[in-house]
Amino acid sequence: MPCLRRRFAYLLAGALLASAAGAAGANETSFPFGSELILDVAPMPGSKRIPMIEIEDNGTASIDLWCASVEGQANIADDTITIVAAAMPQTQCAPERQSRDDNLMAALSQVTKWRRHGEVIELLGATTLRFRLLTN
Repeated sequence: MPCLRRRFAYLLAGALLASAAGAAGANETSFPFGSELILDVAPMPGSKRIPMIEIEDNGTASIDLWCASVEGQANIADDTITIVAAAMPQTQCAPERQSRDDNLMAALSQVTKWRRHGEVIELLGATTLRFRLLTN
């Protein structure tokens, strides 16, 4: 009887581990809607600001660039993604920051695919943009 209990305990533990691994695997491949994604780059000299994007379940996107912030719409299905942003507002930024904002917006508009590796989300297009999931 003790041997049977031990086998049952091992089977139960194995089933729990398998279900936890399956849930982790599903999370590994799902898009992190509602989470802040920070661009995997160093801040520009003299600033702590780093571009971020957050995409809600309904596709609403909030994009914080080097200088400006814009709203947009994202369409995500399986491993495909398209991002359409509103026009960038006029800002009083240094030319280098404005140029980086323009380049990042151009790269985001050309994104067609995405993939996830744990807390890293890559947006793939003409340029690969690597973001990190903020986990506070």
